Amino acid sequence: MSASSHQAELSSVRSQLEELRARVEKIALTYQGTPDSAVAAELFEADRALTTAGRTIDRALTALSDLARSQ
Repeated sequence: MSASSHQAELSSVRSQLEELRARVEKIALTYQGTPDSAVAAELFEADRALTTAGRTIDRALTALSDLARSQ
């Protein structure tokens, strides 16, 4: 596989991560401030992890873009 095909695949994964993050956040918000706020806390932690994963993939995409330009 070439860097450009990896970029396309990772871009798709990045979009999916953002969709998942938004879904998790939406569920977490329904539990925030309720007696089940522990559920919200765990889901917000998952939200942060998905955000971090997205940023990591963004950095990989930047590196792949730089690699493609240098070839």
